[in-house]
Amino acid sequence: MIRFTSRFRFGARANPYIKAQKTLKVDGKEYKFFSLPALGDSKLNHLPYSIRVLLESAVRNCDEFAVTQKDVQNILNWETNAPKQIEIPFKPARVILQDFTGVPAVVDLAAMRDAMKRLGGDPQKINPLCPVDLVIDHSVQADVSRVPRAFEENEKIEFTRNYERFEFLKWGSTAFKNFLIVPPGSGIVHQVNLEYLARVVMEEQGYLFPDSVVGTDSHTTMINGLGVTGWGVGGIEAEAVMLGQTISMVLPEVVGFRLHGKLPSNVTATDLVLTCTQMLRKRGVVGKFVEFFGPGVETLSLADRATIANMAPEYGATMGYFPIDHKTIDYLNLTGRPETKVRQIEAYLREQGLFRDYKSGNDPHFSGDVLDLDLASVQPSLSGPKRPHDRVPLGEMKKDWSSCLNNKVGFKGFGIPQEKQADVVEFTYQGQKYSLQHGSVVIAAITSCTNTSNPESMIGAGLLAKNAVEKGLKVKPYIKTTLSPGSNVVTKYFEESGVNKYLDQLGFTTAGYGCMTCIGNSGELDNEVADAIKNKDLVAAAVLSGNRNFEARIHQQVRANYLASPPLVVAYALAGTVNIDFDTTPIGTDKNGKPVFLKDIWPSREQCSKAVEQALKPQMFREIYSKIAQGTERWNQLKVNKTDLYQWKPESTYIHNPPFFQTTELNPKPVQPIKNAYCLLNLGDFITTDHISPAGSIAENSPAGRYLKSKGVSKKDFNTYGARRGNDEIMARGTFANTRIINKLVSKVGPQTVYVPTGDVMDVFDAADRHMKEGNQTIVLAGQEYGSGSSRDWAAKGPYLQGVKCVIAQSFERIHRSNLVGMGILPLEFLQGENADTLGLTGKEQFTINVNESNLTLGQTYTVETSTGKKFQAKSRLDTEVEIEYYKHGGILQYVLRKLVKA
Repeated sequence: MIRFTSRFRFGARANPYIKAQKTLKVDGKEYKFFSLPALGDSKLNHLPYSIRVLLESAVRNCDEFAVTQKDVQNILNWETNAPKQIEIPFKPARVILQDFTGVPAVVDLAAMRDAMKRLGGDPQKINPLCPVDLVIDHSVQADVSRVPRAFEENEKIEFTRNYERFEFLKWGSTAFKNFLIVPPGSGIVHQVNLEYLARVVMEEQGYLFPDSVVGTDSHTTMINGLGVTGWGVGGIEAEAVMLGQTISMVLPEVVGFRLHGKLPSNVTATDLVLTCTQMLRKRGVVGKFVEFFGPGVETLSLADRATIANMAPEYGATMGYFPIDHKTIDYLNLTGRPETKVRQIEAYLREQGLFRDYKSGNDPHFSGDVLDLDLASVQPSLSGPKRPHDRVPLGEMKKDWSSCLNNKVGFKGFGIPQEKQADVVEFTYQGQKYSLQHGSVVIAAITSCTNTSNPESMIGAGLLAKNAVEKGLKVKPYIKTTLSPGSNVVTKYFEESGVNKYLDQLGFTTAGYGCMTCIGNSGELDNEVADAIKNKDLVAAAVLSGNRNFEARIHQQVRANYLASPPLVVAYALAGTVNIDFDTTPIGTDKNGKPVFLKDIWPSREQCSKAVEQALKPQMFREIYSKIAQGTERWNQLKVNKTDLYQWKPESTYIHNPPFFQTTELNPKPVQPIKNAYCLLNLGDFITTDHISPAGSIAENSPAGRYLKSKGVSKKDFNTYGARRGNDEIMARGTFANTRIINKLVSKVGPQTVYVPTGDVMDVFDAADRHMKEGNQTIVLAGQEYGSGSSRDWAAKGPYLQGVKCVIAQSFERIHRSNLVGMGILPLEFLQGENADTLGLTGKEQFTINVNESNLTLGQTYTVETSTGKKFQAKSRLDTEVEIEYYKHGGILQYVLRKLVKA
C-alpha cells in the first residue's frame, strides 16, 4: 500500500510544521529534528510509543501532498480514531530484504528498468531512494550436518547450486544506489539486523529521526525488541517503498500487554514467547500493534524482548513493540556500536519523548482491555504439532501427544486408529538395529532467528549438552541434528564458553549461518529412516527452535512438528521421542547405568546468564561485523558486468525476466467485470502462505520438477523453490503445490484440483494453465484467515501467474490481503456468518462479479452470481482509496512505473 510522492526533502518550506524544527547538540555537533513536544498537544503524552513514531514520520514528511496536516491530526487523535479504520501514510526510513524474498524484488527492479526504457523513460529512475540492505541468509541446507567441517562443505555446495542467484545479486549491488549486500555465510537477516544493521536513530542531511523499517520477511518484527518500528511486507510493497513511496495503512489499534514479576529459574525466553503467542491469538490482534509495558519488561534482556517481538506474525499482530529504554542502550554498547553514536541516539530519543522510563509510572493509553502476565507463572512449554499458537506445557506433553494420536485429523489430531498406535518398525542403520514408533524424533534442529539471537537460550543448549555428555548420554545417530546459528557471533561465544565441543559430540554441528530447517531446508532423511516411516505410515516428529511448524513445512515425511527452546531441542534429541514425561521417565542412563532425568542436566536461567556475561563481549561483534562487507573468498571471486540493464539469460532456470511489465502500456485499461469464472480451488480455514507459495524441496513429478527436467536439470540439482524464487516459470508451477493442502474439489489431500469444464483431476498448475489457454477466468474460494504465515509475495504472484482474478474468503491475513491487491487480484469477503459451505457452493459453479470502473468504491459490496442461479453478497477488501488505484492499474508496481515514466 503506497502513495506516490516526490523525492524526500528535509525541512522543505512547504512543511507546515517547520516551526517544530529544533536543534540538538551532541558531542559538539549540531543536528536538526522535528520535535514532537514542540507541537504543544497534550494528547501526545498519552500516545503509545509505537504511534509516536508514526506521528514523527508524518510531521517530518508533511508536504500537503503525500502527507497532509489532516494525516498528522488523525494520528494525534489516535485514541478516538483507531477504531474507525482511518487511513494514514507512513514513510519507513529503510528497507531490509531477505535473499529468498529479496531476489524477486531485485528481479522486478531489473525488469522495471527494461520497461522504463521501452516506454521512453530513464532507467536510472528505477533506483532505491532509501537505504536498502539485503542479507543472503537462506543459502544453507542441513544435508551435510554430519560431515566434518560441515559449514565449509555446505558453502561449497551452495555456491555451486546458487551461482546464478549470487551473481545476479552481486550485479544488483553494482547497478543500484543505496543498496548494501551482506554476503552469504554472515547470518540470518533478522539477527544481523538486530546486531548490526539497525540504526535506531537515522541521520540524513543533518537531520535526526527514528529508525523504521519494512522487510520482505514477516519476522522483520524482531527489530521491535530494539525499539525500532518495523514489520514484514510483501516484496512488491517493499519495492514500492524502495522507489520512494509512502505506505498507506490503517491507523492501528494498540493492544497493551503488561508484564510483571520475574521468570522462574527453569524457564527460557522461548517458553515466554509461546505463552504470549497463545494469549494474543486468543485475544485476537490481527492488524493491530501490541506494545509491551510494565515492571516485568525491565527484567527481560534485549534478546528476550527480541524473541517475543520476532513471533508477532505467529500471534497475528503487525508488531510486538518494546519502547526504547536503558536496556536498549546497554545492548547497543554490548554489540559494539560506536560510543558517539550511542550518545547521539539516547540524547535524541530523550529530547523527542521516545525514551521509556518505567519508573515514572506514566503508562500510555491503549485500545480496549490490557493483557496481563505474571512472568513467574510461565512454564516450560512447546507448541504443536501443527501450529505455533497451540502451546503445550512440558509436563502435559505425553498426555497431549496421546490425545493428538486419537483426535480426528486436524490441527491437534492425526486420527490414528487405536490398534495402530503401538506400531513399531525395526530397521538397521550404520550396522545397528533401531526402531521407530509414532512420536519418534527424526529431526532436532537449533534453528531460526527467533532463538538463535538469544545468547541465554543458546548457551543454555550448550550447557545442557555439556551436562549430558559428562553423564555419558548420546543421541541416536539416525536423528538429523543440526545447529544453524543466526550469526558468527554465536560461534564466538560458544567457543569462549567452551560448549561448542559438547554440542558437536551430540551431533549439533554448525552446518551454516542461516534459517535452514525452520524454512524447510532440513534436507532429506536417510533412506533407512524414510523407509521405516513409510512402512507403517508413522507420525514421526521434529523438534526445532523455530517459529513455524505448519504441516509439510519442516519435512514432507514428518507430520508432527514442535517448536521448543534450544535446550529442549537437545533434550528431545537425547530422548528420541516426544512421547515422554520428563518428570517420571529418565532421559537416558549415565556411564554407570543409573537413570538420568532432565532435571539432572537442565541448566538454570541464572547459570545461563552468568555464562553469557563471561563469554559475550562487545569486541566479538566489532570483529565479526567489521569484516562483514568483505565477504568470503568465493563471494569475492564472482565477477559481474557493471551495467544499468541486466543481461537476461534465457536458458537460466534461476533468474528469469518476469512477464509483469513486458506488456505494460503507458495508461491502464478500464477495469472489466469478472465473468463466468471457474473455481480453481475450494479451500477451508487457515490456509497459510506455506500452502499457497512454493516452499521447500521440488518434487520430481511436480509441474516444477517436470519443467526442470525438460530443461535438462537433473533431480540432484533441483535445489529448492526458495533458491529459484527469481524464476517465475518455476514459481508459477510451484504455487498451490503443497502436499498437505486440502482442496474440497478433490477427495485426497494434496496439490490437485478438478478442471471443472471436463471433470478431469490434475495438478493445480496444469488446471490453471489449461484455463488460461482456453481463455477462462478463475477465482479461489477460502475460509478464515486466508494467507496466514510468512509474508511471501509469491503467494500472490503465483496465483496471478496462474490467472486467478479474485479470492473470496471469510477473512484475510493482513500482509497477504495487501499482496493480493498489489498484484491486481481482487480480495472479497463473505458476509458475516457466511462461507462457501453455508451458501451451498461446491466450487463447480461459474462465478460472475460485476466489478467495474464506476463501482470501485470503499466498502463496496458486490453481488456474486453463479451459473446455478444462486446469488450471494461479498464485501470488497480494497481498504483504501490508494488500493483502488492500484487495482485499476493492475498492481502496485505498474502504478509506480507509470508515475515514474510521466514524472
